[in-house]
Amino acid sequence: MNLFKDFQGWVKTQLEAMMAAGELPVGLDLARVAVEPPRDASHGELSTNAAMVLAKPASKPPRSLAEALVQRLKAHPLVTEASIAGPGFVNWRLAPETWRGVVPAVLRAGTAFGDSDLGANVKVNVEYVSANPTGPLTVGHARGAVFGDALAGLLAKAGFAVTKEYYINDAGGQVDTLARTAYLRYREALGLGEAEIPEGYYPGEYMKDVGQGLAAKFGDRWVQAAESEWLAPVRRFAIDFLMDEVRQDLAGLGIHQDVYSSERALVEAGAVEAVEETLRARDLVYVGVLEPPKGKTPDDWEPRPQTLFRATQFGDDVDRPLKKSDGSWTYFANDMAYHLDKYRRGFNEQIDVWGADHSGYIKRMQAAVTALSGGEARLDVKICQLVKLTRGGQPVKMSKRSGNFVTLRDVVDEVGRGVVRFIMLTRKNDAPLDFDLEKVLEQSRDNPVFYVQYANARAMSVLRHAAEAFPQLSKEPEELAAIPLNPLTDSGELDVIRKLAEWPRVVESAAEAHEPHRIAFYLYDVAAAFHGLWTRGKDEAELRFLVPGRPELTAARVALVRAVAFVIASGLQVFGVEPVEEMR
Repeated sequence: MNLFKDFQGWVKTQLEAMMAAGELPVGLDLARVAVEPPRDASHGELSTNAAMVLAKPASKPPRSLAEALVQRLKAHPLVTEASIAGPGFVNWRLAPETWRGVVPAVLRAGTAFGDSDLGANVKVNVEYVSANPTGPLTVGHARGAVFGDALAGLLAKAGFAVTKEYYINDAGGQVDTLARTAYLRYREALGLGEAEIPEGYYPGEYMKDVGQGLAAKFGDRWVQAAESEWLAPVRRFAIDFLMDEVRQDLAGLGIHQDVYSSERALVEAGAVEAVEETLRARDLVYVGVLEPPKGKTPDDWEPRPQTLFRATQFGDDVDRPLKKSDGSWTYFANDMAYHLDKYRRGFNEQIDVWGADHSGYIKRMQAAVTALSGGEARLDVKICQLVKLTRGGQPVKMSKRSGNFVTLRDVVDEVGRGVVRFIMLTRKNDAPLDFDLEKVLEQSRDNPVFYVQYANARAMSVLRHAAEAFPQLSKEPEELAAIPLNPLTDSGELDVIRKLAEWPRVVESAAEAHEPHRIAFYLYDVAAAFHGLWTRGKDEAELRFLVPGRPELTAARVALVRAVAFVIASGLQVFGVEPVEEMR
């Protein structure tokens, strides 16, 4: 049940009827016509921008078009009032029984309430985390991991066929440096002296575990061998060892990705050559000389012919090199190969979740996806800004195990996966995030994860007390859905129901915008409405959820409370967070 979507369809039907009657020009584009809650609740319960977005193409004053819609709304059997606000927004109210009909819809659907067919089972690839396999995941990685996982969950709820993917960057020079560090720790593990870790290598304590693992598997096999002999097997072992650690870290955060793709495997399979072939077939490759970088020209810069991709034809600032001056492929060429591979696997919709330091890479990658797919594929890149980790307002010291950063595992072990996941989604992904290890555990309204979980715990408490005080009242959702809800007449009760009714609209709008943080804001609003109702019941006995001697009223309120718990659980499910039934 989605009242907003239903009325959006009704408004568009009326506009089409007005076009057919000659009241509006034929062929108006109705794509931007929306129905949503008005910004000012005093104006109404639903609002449409139809008159505002169609006035210019229809060559009509907005208020004139709005008045025509108001007259049609007043004839609708569910509408009790309709009016115009401001320059032409149309607002209206519905009969209370219409809103009360939301409660049985929630009860019958359970946590599936809000599920949508918006995505029409379109395949979407969400690639996130994708950290270099050179050490433990950091608290910085946590934000991209949680955001990507929540976005995947949101898109799945909205009806998309989602694949969650991790891209292993295991083909660059950094993994050779990793292998050389592992080799030093390997010799150390064999008792051949304490390792001296050179500048630019990986100094963290975690590399000792890799060295011990190498010693256990290979014994002294590589001690006297030349680097050319041990580099590849040591590199493979170190990558596999650390990727197992990554998987464990992600599992601790409740994340299990569907696919792990290897950059090295793609390169060795000739995927980069396929990029050049595809671009040459479309005349999108040439040999040319790039202009020097803007600003101060580096001392070692010199004009030289390179194999270039015509990225500027697809919105990039400059054309981009596919090959270095020595003829080897650029990192960009490897990344193009990976996105071409995703396209060939059937993903016309691709979403990449990157860290803040990659924002300058977006245009070229989007240009590449458009060029390689002939315009069929679309890449949306979501940048996750930095996380500032503090304790009581003071910066948190680095982890000894990692050497120079705080690990994801440290944070999850301290505050729990549910807290980490929820707090990471309380800000838009491209806004900086403060994560205070003390404040995220505070039991106050200022802590959104506590405030939402407390609302669920209160709802479950009501249901437990109802089972004791009213044993004859069924607690099964299907039977609660059949209970008459006419006793729900209080303005606070109707406010809660109206907020529940928004859930399907929030799911679809958040999915379309690729913005899971909207779910956190919505859940906070649901919690606030429910807590408000609870507080009023403390002061006025007749407003309590369980009223002795009023079985019909109590049954209706129990149905409402169960619906609140379902919607909160549905939202937390998108986030991968378990609802809390009791606060301790």
